Amino acid sequence: MTVAVRIVGSSDVMLWHLDSRTRLARQIAQEPSLCLLPDDDAAAIPALLAHADFLFEGATLRELAARGAQTGALLIDPSSARVAAIALPQDSSALSEAQAITLLDAAAPIDTPWPCLTPEDIPVYDGKLRRHSVPTLARLAPEHADALEAQLYGASYKGITDLVTKWWWPRPAKRGVAWCAARDITPNQVTGLGAVLMLFALAAFALGAWLPGLLAGWFMTYLDTVDGKLARVRVQSSPMGHALDHGMDIVHPPFWYLAWAYGLSADTALWQTVPFEPLMIAMFAGYVGGRIAEGLFHALGSCSLFAWRPFDAYFRLITGRRNPCLILLTVGVAIGRPDLGLLWVVAWTVLSTVILFLRLLYALAVRLRSGPLTSWLADGEQAAARYPSAYRTFAKTQAAYNGASANA
Repeated sequence: MTVAVRIVGSSDVMLWHLDSRTRLARQIAQEPSLCLLPDDDAAAIPALLAHADFLFEGATLRELAARGAQTGALLIDPSSARVAAIALPQDSSALSEAQAITLLDAAAPIDTPWPCLTPEDIPVYDGKLRRHSVPTLARLAPEHADALEAQLYGASYKGITDLVTKWWWPRPAKRGVAWCAARDITPNQVTGLGAVLMLFALAAFALGAWLPGLLAGWFMTYLDTVDGKLARVRVQSSPMGHALDHGMDIVHPPFWYLAWAYGLSADTALWQTVPFEPLMIAMFAGYVGGRIAEGLFHALGSCSLFAWRPFDAYFRLITGRRNPCLILLTVGVAIGRPDLGLLWVVAWTVLSTVILFLRLLYALAVRLRSGPLTSWLADGEQAAARYPSAYRTFAKTQAAYNGASANA
């Protein structure tokens, strides 16, 4: 059953070159449990009213609608003490839509029997982005636009990811997102350029053109960060874009390493000691095995393998995925031994998969003993108290919230 939502009011504040009503409409369209009522459909009765003078997260509206279905609920912005959204109960005879609209933007406290919620009352663990933070809710004001853009960008980041994405790319990618948003470049267009660079790197590696291939490869990883963040801050995620982006991410890395192996000359030192075919079989087996381990883990609970325990989050920083392996290849070229770079990649990929399967077996034992697995980050305050250092590192990607303004 979907909840009908009406957007009330408007705002002149643009965030990431997107007006608030368009942003809200896109957020509602991405929530399967919500549907937007057209402005010219005055006869339709909404179950949720959202004021366009506020910045929301889609999940906040979804949870507000679910909580208010029976008793009604008000969403209060703590910083301005204003009512930002209202969920009307199923029996809304006690309050007309017109009366509810008058409550929007009113100052708290409100004389109503309905519960008043703030973002702190909304579940804050995001399993998709593997992070733990209070959902964004803020009143739109021109003087706060830069800070709100920074907040949106930071909220688009995963808390648990590889070290390159987490610590190297946030600031430069933020400028890339701003450049694309100002020119109305879509995430799928960025992904398309990344695909071209991926193929160029593949060809360069096969020809032994290490430097051009690495430059293309690193720029492709940068764009891989930009397209995802652009999709989130502009609310332009789509099933096709998601499939293209993640499908490409999953498929291409082992073929890069295979092309790298072909690019090495026949008399390189590596081929004097290690046979080509066994090395490539080990590489593909290690890479595919790692992905299988991650997939099997999902059957054990509601979280990803890397979000299960702090150890897994730390291991995700360096596990044998594309970005850490690109570091190994780059170091190999820098010391004049691209063959060693490849050997390091294969060894680390295989070792990473062994560790992942050991974690999977341990998780299976815990699952049989204690029931479905959940992420340590889902514990909120308890996680912060029990694992303070890990919580500070992985609850969110702090570097994404810092740095220059997007419009600088």
